[in-house]
Amino acid sequence: MGDLIMRRQIYLVPGFFGFSQLGGFNYFQGVGKILREVLAQYNFDVEIIQCRTKPTASIRHRANRLVDEVCENGGLDSDEIYFVGHSTGGLDARLLCTPKVRLRTDTTVERSIVDNTRAVVTVATPHHGTPLASFFMTILGRQLLELLTALATSQGGRLGLLAAAQLVGFSQSARDLLGRDRTRLLDIVSKEVVSLTTEERDADALWQYLREIASDQGAMVQLMPETMHLFNAAVTDHPDVRYSSLVTVAPPPPSGYRVSDLFSPIRAALSGVFSLLYNITAREHRHYPYPRPDEDFLEKEENALSFQLDSRSNDGIVPTLSQIHGRMIDIVKADHLDIVGQFTRDDVPHGDWLPSGSHFDLERLEASWGGIAQEIVTASGK
Repeated sequence: MGDLIMRRQIYLVPGFFGFSQLGGFNYFQGVGKILREVLAQYNFDVEIIQCRTKPTASIRHRANRLVDEVCENGGLDSDEIYFVGHSTGGLDARLLCTPKVRLRTDTTVERSIVDNTRAVVTVATPHHGTPLASFFMTILGRQLLELLTALATSQGGRLGLLAAAQLVGFSQSARDLLGRDRTRLLDIVSKEVVSLTTEERDADALWQYLREIASDQGAMVQLMPETMHLFNAAVTDHPDVRYSSLVTVAPPPPSGYRVSDLFSPIRAALSGVFSLLYNITAREHRHYPYPRPDEDFLEKEENALSFQLDSRSNDGIVPTLSQIHGRMIDIVKADHLDIVGQFTRDDVPHGDWLPSGSHFDLERLEASWGGIAQEIVTASGK
């Protein structure tokens, strides 16, 4: 009987580039539906809120935005709150739930939220930083960031890459992306893609979003491995909150690609961008290494994945070993956006905007988020 009157809320917290819906795309594509269906099997009534956030702002600003989101959705009156954060969104939730955190002058609201929080589930979260954040601080990195934003948030951006690939020709694009001259193609592609997004009906919303990114990029500095070393010293786990992580890893390029990918201009171009991101993310900082699981665990996971799991392993954005925090739910063969439903399927055309060769599909999405749903049920003590 108590379950019928208990109010439970799950807050889905977007990561870097975060948005709830923009350019015709949902950030958590189909995730809410999967959670509801699995939780219904446990007679677990819950309200699922997909949060807004500040896309590249500092973690503290993003955590403050998360406080606002909880207040606006009646979370202060909830009996149980669960935060599920993808990428940087997991860090937002960790910061908010830190004992005695002071995000604002009056900490009453934060304390009330934490008192109601049962679990923080992080998905592909850079708990120990990512080398890609350091790269984004460079001139070339900022150009790539602009390109990725357009691709991630607009159908015109994704379709536009095909036109860009046609401009340089298949042979030239493959040579540039697989060789050393990546900057030339990146310059052509980014200009083409960003210009095409202006023709969309929702261009105003997109450019407002891009301006917000330009105005506050604090997270890029904070996600560097050396900065996250300090974050983890100060941001501690709350003893009354269950922490768990879902970890993602993509096969090292080009091992996951099919021969047919090389004969598609758009997939060749996108695959090249992913390869560039993967190789940058594979560079572990020698002074700030990631935690190492025991050898038996690594051997077991490597057998399941069919490729080696080490400090170079990543999902194209975040190193795999950097994602482990608390109880590990699973290691999933997926790239950074596969895991939130951003892959090609019937209801998401042009969804696989950074093909990683993971061949992620709806069945694996359902299994991954089904595991998160079960973790939430366990955290509730139901």
